[in-house]
Amino acid sequence: MTNTQLPQGEEKTRQVRAMFDAIAGRYELVNKLMTFGLDARWRRRAVADLRLPPASLVLDIAAGTGDFTRELRRQGQRAVATDLSFGMLHAGRSLEYPVQADASHLPFRDAGFDGITCGYALRNFSDLAATFDEMARVTRSGGRLSLLEVAEPRSGLLRTGFRIWFHRVVPFIGSLVSDRAAYHYLPASTAYLPSSEEIARMLNRSGFSAVNHRRVMGGLSQQFIATRSS
Repeated sequence: MTNTQLPQGEEKTRQVRAMFDAIAGRYELVNKLMTFGLDARWRRRAVADLRLPPASLVLDIAAGTGDFTRELRRQGQRAVATDLSFGMLHAGRSLEYPVQADASHLPFRDAGFDGITCGYALRNFSDLAATFDEMARVTRSGGRLSLLEVAEPRSGLLRTGFRIWFHRVVPFIGSLVSDRAAYHYLPASTAYLPSSEEIARMLNRSGFSAVNHRRVMGGLSQQFIATRSS
């Protein structure tokens, strides 16, 4: 799939929803195979980096089957899961009151949450700027944001290995245990991602300050941490 074939706008929203509905049943299994289980460690760190008091109310956007939501609860937070895909939420384990919603039009009141988490979904939003605006709208002043997203290592050898794994091996694994088209789309969808510098600027424009970007495990993932401005 070339970049010119990637869907845009409402068609992207429709295709992303249908794709995640289709792969919901095997999503967690493929994730563990793709990352050798390291994604669980990265989520633990991302939740801890919120640095919120116990029992804070955190919105997990693009929650999928609830990996981040469950980690939030393990660390003593109250969590609300929302996702575009009903199939993903339905497949989730122990999700209390999940909310199906488009992240660019969240059905929550202003300043209703102490924090926001989002894992590996920025490239799937049809309107990333509007989604960041909504994250800011529903977060109280001083609230915290912690986002995880895919990245590409800078080291030549590691980058080569990553490209072979992510663009060749992952689609092959996905085609064996889940949906072939979906796991060919997911590596290609990194073309949607702005640079880390532009993502930080977008978060600033939406109302977040002290935006910190860090590369995770040599650049296999990246994390953005920020505070809701006053």
